[in-house]
Amino acid sequence: MMYAVIMAGGRGTRFWPRSRGAMPKQLLDITGDSTMLQQTVERIVPLVPMGNILIVTGAEQAALVRKQLPDVPADNIIVEPVGRNTAPCICLAATKIYQQDPDAVMLVLPADHHIGNPSGFRTCLKAAADAASETGALVTVGIAPAQPETGYGYIQYDRSHSLSGAYRVQRFYEKPDRERALQYLAQGNFLWNSGMFIWKASVILDAVKKHLPAMHDLLFPLKDIWGTPSINEAIAEAYGKVQPISIDYGVMEKADEVYTLAGDFDWNDIGSWSAIYDISAKDGSGNALRGDVIAVESENCMVYSPNKLIAIVGLKDIVVVETDDALLVVPRDRAQDVRRIVEELELQGRKELL
Repeated sequence: MMYAVIMAGGRGTRFWPRSRGAMPKQLLDITGDSTMLQQTVERIVPLVPMGNILIVTGAEQAALVRKQLPDVPADNIIVEPVGRNTAPCICLAATKIYQQDPDAVMLVLPADHHIGNPSGFRTCLKAAADAASETGALVTVGIAPAQPETGYGYIQYDRSHSLSGAYRVQRFYEKPDRERALQYLAQGNFLWNSGMFIWKASVILDAVKKHLPAMHDLLFPLKDIWGTPSINEAIAEAYGKVQPISIDYGVMEKADEVYTLAGDFDWNDIGSWSAIYDISAKDGSGNALRGDVIAVESENCMVYSPNKLIAIVGLKDIVVVETDDALLVVPRDRAQDVRRIVEELELQGRKELL
């Protein structure tokens, strides 16, 4: 049996002013006509039945998640009382799957990725699921690097050690500078770290027990009370004590049996407005324009205006995003720094803009 866990928490601060606390990027239609979360579910339904899809989200977004995904069983929408990074999120979902089938394979997917080739994506996930089922290993999907990207982590794998179509991971690397990224590409055995994982529920829980024993002690007992009236209170109590840590730091970088498959399905992790520009249709001057926009003698700009006319003249490599109550203007190569605006608004106590 196969399950899918979609991680749909997070605030999406780099997508301000459209992304807000109650409406983060994964709940927005910034990459198409439907929201990123809805697109994620639509992509995997041919592989995983709707009843086996679990969504993990925050309390502030839970109601909207339910509204956007009416066909996902209500009990499958798991609400974290507070964000604690990816390791607790994954461990929590794994206990629910474990209750139903300890040997079930679970796909763990972020809700905010762009996939240009859904069929190829499902083929890769199916191969990874087969590898996880046959070997009992922790499997991650890597992406064949198209350029020396400095915004992604990397996975180094051993080409001489394969198992069920997957290669053994030698080491995970943090985001490199450009010179190091060029070295990774030249070596030929490096992949981008996509943050997508595949494993049996029992296997990941055993790995958490080994590498994060305090977290396992807090969350594993929840397996016995899913579906009971006490589950929400128990989650809140456990999350009040559990330490925040990513699954990469907490488990993947320490575990022995970790394998990776290379995915080639037009992937982008949509980390900033610049990423939206990259995947958007463009006019003859390289501008990505959405809404009522006039661009004169402007090149390689992205302008989003759902409410009013925006006109730009003589601009190059600029992002402009307009909402009812705010206007963002930022160079495309500084789009990652939009989160600093959110930090400043928090310091100023301007909650109405958050």
